[in-house]
Amino acid sequence: MPFDFLPAPPLALNTLAVFGLLLGFGAVGGYIAHRFEWLPSITGFMLVGFALGPSGLGVISAGTLAESRVLVDIALGLILYRLGLSLDVRAVLRSRFLMAAAALESILTLAGVWGVLALLGVPSLTAALIGAITISSSPAVLIHVSHELKAAGPVTDNARALVAMNNVIAFLVFIAVLPGLFAAAQAPWQNTVFSPLYRLFGSLLLAVAIGYALHRLARMSKQATQYRLALVIGAVMLALGLAQMLNLSMLLAPLALGIVVRNLEKKALIADVEFGEAFELFFIALFVFAGANLHVHELVKYAPLAFALVAVRSLAKWGGVLATGTACRLPREQSRSTGLLLIPMAGLAIGLVNTTQSLFPDASAMVSAIVLAAVAIFETIGPPIAAQAFRMAGEVGKAADNHG
Repeated sequence: MPFDFLPAPPLALNTLAVFGLLLGFGAVGGYIAHRFEWLPSITGFMLVGFALGPSGLGVISAGTLAESRVLVDIALGLILYRLGLSLDVRAVLRSRFLMAAAALESILTLAGVWGVLALLGVPSLTAALIGAITISSSPAVLIHVSHELKAAGPVTDNARALVAMNNVIAFLVFIAVLPGLFAAAQAPWQNTVFSPLYRLFGSLLLAVAIGYALHRLARMSKQATQYRLALVIGAVMLALGLAQMLNLSMLLAPLALGIVVRNLEKKALIADVEFGEAFELFFIALFVFAGANLHVHELVKYAPLAFALVAVRSLAKWGGVLATGTACRLPREQSRSTGLLLIPMAGLAIGLVNTTQSLFPDASAMVSAIVLAAVAIFETIGPPIAAQAFRMAGEVGKAADNHG
């Protein structure tokens, strides 16, 4: 046939085209945000994503977003790996404040969210699962805003450690709730008992194996520093790919990998590898994608539940850290600022919702709607809260001073 070399309609955006749109328009959104000192660039990324997405102009359809999910998996995997690097297990075990704060604010979050949702009519098991998910905090908001403001100091360090601990605890509690969901779905007892354990220990073993191999390779090639970044990116991609292939957690594997690398090294070889300005690409893609996935109708439908969740979770995070800091005699401003930095919630929560959808498609509708509605609120208020917290702590610009 003549002209059979032309593309056949209807044309649909592919993953490469979506990535280009996310970066291009995201950069424009970030530039606009920079024109206003009070507006973090993350908010600009999300607003642009919302305008491009199904709830906005519809340039990127819901189907195209689903097909391009691999972009978010890569971005979130790298961010979680980088966050894992901030968790020095030995230092945490020596810190009464970090141990007590993580335990108290996580317990308060789980109990508070579970209780208020159950009180508002959400089934108890569903409320417990949502409570487990909301223990998590956003590493992307913390890392991006701290980098943007050049923040450094004890509040920044403590917040990074607590966010990493929050995400590990969230995953562990999520795993603990899964048997109840399997039982409610009348799944075989083998699935009820062994599926959560397989996901947990399989992801940890995968992280340990890849982390040890990465550590050994870095030691063998320590003279060739130009290849360190390639080794790190390759290890994270391998962890994500094998986790997907083996039906493990693509969230826990990269986070645990970062923790393993950080705690294997006595003398830093790859734990201090800088990702450079290229790392900004993944933040832009993640937040523009998140903005495109915002659904106004879900936010409106579940607004009372979502706002109640946001209020209780924010108070639990902030109050738990403040109470612990007071008991440990930390400066009050440090405790207040650190607690505020745990309020943003995004990537890991979305990932755990997706895990719920894949495991329990029939029972995940309410979990998805409530959590995503809350995430929409947290992603809107989170970046300005984080920026204000760094300013309250007096740590803005300190990273530049430390390096120069």
